[in-house]
Amino acid sequence: MLNPRHFRHLVVAPVLRRIDLWSQAAENLVVGTAIQESGLRLLRQGLKRLDDAGGVALGLYQMEPATHDDIWTNYIQHRRPLSTLVERLLARDGLLVEQLVWNLAYATAMCRVHYKRVPAALPAAADVDGLSQYWKAHYNTPAGRGSAAAWASAYREHGSESEGIIR
Repeated sequence: MLNPRHFRHLVVAPVLRRIDLWSQAAENLVVGTAIQESGLRLLRQGLKRLDDAGGVALGLYQMEPATHDDIWTNYIQHRRPLSTLVERLLARDGLLVEQLVWNLAYATAMCRVHYKRVPAALPAAADVDGLSQYWKAHYNTPAGRGSAAAWASAYREHGSESEGIIR
């Protein structure tokens, strides 16, 4: 497992600031998403090829290629300042979707932009249960296998220590 404190302070916070989408609540939500989705260790769901039917989740945030592509098609490309900031995080070679696996800055930006598309305001930064419910409703989806309780538990165990939130 990546060190959650290092991940928060060396990846998540700088990326969110660089794309002008930082808040303490956003930082906590993104850190918690990575902890819940991949345990900060899984970079790919299963061994499916990207062009196989069905969802193969990629990167620490376990984002599916269809979700990635939808974010670009229906959100980022219509917001020029944001698209410029996200594009600056990209490596020059390789498919964009493949960068979710190995480009931590890009994957982090895409996770945050995924949440940015939601019109509902983020919960308070210290509201772990509210953040977990937000993740469930807007990232995992109500039909997804994950639970808000599992997110909150994983965050309290690994993510909150990196920020100093009292459990």
